[in-house]
Amino acid sequence: MDRRGMDRLSGLDASFLYLETPAQLMHVCAVLVVDPSTMPQPYSFPGFQSALDTRVRGLPTFLRKIRGVPLGLDHPVWVEDRNFDIERHVHRLALPSPGGYAELMELAAHFTSLPLDRSRPLWDMWVIEGYRPESAAGEERLAVLIKTHHATVDGVSGANLLSHLCALEPDAEFLPADEPPLSGDPSRGALLGRAVVDTVTKPLNLVRVVKPSVSFIANTIGRAYRGTAMAAPFSAPRTAFNGLVTGRRAIALADMSLDEIKEVKRESGATVNDVVLTIAGGALRAYLEERGELPETSLMAAVPVSVRAASHRATGSNKVSALFCKLGTDLGDPLDRLRLLAERNRYAKEHHDAIGADTLQDWAEFAAPRTFGLAVRAYAGLRLPEKHPVVHNLVISNVPGPPMPLYFMGARIEGLYPLGPVYHGSGLNITVMSNAGRVHVGAIACRRSVPDVEALALHFPRELERLRKRVAEESAAD
Repeated sequence: MDRRGMDRLSGLDASFLYLETPAQLMHVCAVLVVDPSTMPQPYSFPGFQSALDTRVRGLPTFLRKIRGVPLGLDHPVWVEDRNFDIERHVHRLALPSPGGYAELMELAAHFTSLPLDRSRPLWDMWVIEGYRPESAAGEERLAVLIKTHHATVDGVSGANLLSHLCALEPDAEFLPADEPPLSGDPSRGALLGRAVVDTVTKPLNLVRVVKPSVSFIANTIGRAYRGTAMAAPFSAPRTAFNGLVTGRRAIALADMSLDEIKEVKRESGATVNDVVLTIAGGALRAYLEERGELPETSLMAAVPVSVRAASHRATGSNKVSALFCKLGTDLGDPLDRLRLLAERNRYAKEHHDAIGADTLQDWAEFAAPRTFGLAVRAYAGLRLPEKHPVVHNLVISNVPGPPMPLYFMGARIEGLYPLGPVYHGSGLNITVMSNAGRVHVGAIACRRSVPDVEALALHFPRELERLRKRVAEESAAD
């Protein structure tokens, strides 16, 4: 809650609302695969929905909706939805026959292609019955698709929010939440008064954020001269997924062993994140090479970085920055790629740490609701993503998850696949999350840009195996 008693969206949170268009949807999703046989009571959708209703009523994030400021003079505020109805958020579906992975991906892609209703709390959930994954030897599982607007969560806060719907045992108590209660619905006059005050004080705030930004620019110039700067944006090669996006999505999922990734980490001296990015670089190389579309220079990823621990801001759902990383797709040897990425990532992290933790959030406060939205539409309407140099090729996120098994409404989670948004100019998003010894990969793309995202996802476990073999060969040779 801010100093005037209103739950105002931070500039960064609000920016995800302003960025949204019918083609550029700004929600984040997760596909959960759960085993209903572990539930203390036999699964029934009415019982599941009722239990979830009881739980979310103790979590204010699930009960709040946005209210705009008159004339769009300031960022919106969160207010309680006094007409909250669980039936408008939690829905029941059944997979068509034969109820396999392909049918699940088709259904999930359809629902991730639909915008959220801004007149209600910004989340939806579909409980999908009749899923028969190959790994379950024909036994039925539930798949749960959760969709939440990026204005509400980032990667870390989204994982934390999901944890409050989970427990460590099928019949255990839920993890407690420490969310503050929602404030009352402010009057039109109060909203206008706050907007005027914020508008008057913005020039003073601008002075505060310019100084550290100038310092960072000077630091960047010095690092570039020494060869220790992170990869520069606008220097990525163009690929098929670096143009305008449509509203249609394609989804694919993959699994890897966390123990095998940690084995590579130990043997190579790299970090888990280095290994994950190396695997992603290899998968992208193989995917593009199969299509005769592999650029001569390396692809570059934007990698979101949580600044939650270092942030001085008490409010705001999104506390994130980003660094840029070249993925070594121009290198055929996975071990050479890992060594190069380990060095580059060390420089990139040092360079990123020179940026103030709240810099992106501070600058986002100056995003004007109306002009920001118009700029986004003009950017797409003029087809600028297809004309200017490529900023980055894709987004890759690595979100650490709980090391122990979790139970969602009593059902054991067997798969937890996160899915981020895609943007004009960057029509592919890969998010990786670990849970209970597995690493779950969620790939989502503009269907027109990456029509066969499944082929890309299949390369992830293959690239891990290739990397393991090269590391083992190197260790044996020493």
